[in-house]
Amino acid sequence: MTTTITESAPPAAPVAPVRRLDLDGVAPAFVRAVTALDEAAEAEADRAGIEKGLRELVRLRASQLNGCSYCVDLHSRDAVTAGEPVQRLYAVAVWPESNFFTARERAAFTLVDAVTRLSETHVPDDVWHEASGAFSDDELAALLALIVSVNAWNELAVSTRGWRPKLRI
Repeated sequence: MTTTITESAPPAAPVAPVRRLDLDGVAPAFVRAVTALDEAAEAEADRAGIEKGLRELVRLRASQLNGCSYCVDLHSRDAVTAGEPVQRLYAVAVWPESNFFTARERAAFTLVDAVTRLSETHVPDDVWHEASGAFSDDELAALLALIVSVNAWNELAVSTRGWRPKLRI
């Protein structure tokens, strides 16, 4: 057997999509309003006692579904800060096939998937029933607030390509 060693080219620099709109610059009052919505959702999660790790996993899942690179990066890092093992973060994208999540977390992911894909699912009764079996009304309201808030951010970020994660090596 003959082995040929070739030198590989240096890795290419990452290429980001072109920013379409500086929403912070042209609509600062609106961005402040969405920030206030996010803060209200976080306050509801605090009031209801939703665990910090679950909050970030919920935000991460919605961001994956919406294809928001900035939010996937942000909520992955925030989940690690909240104590989530990296291995669980990798599995969020394939949560139905993973054995890393509790029944409560799976009910939350089912709700995230249905609400985020609202136009396709209309949040079926069985999804709501599963979530209401795992969460109190206060917790469900807080989860819904988190899902709506992150979806709003995802829609803005994906539409405008306005925010980009920074590669951390």
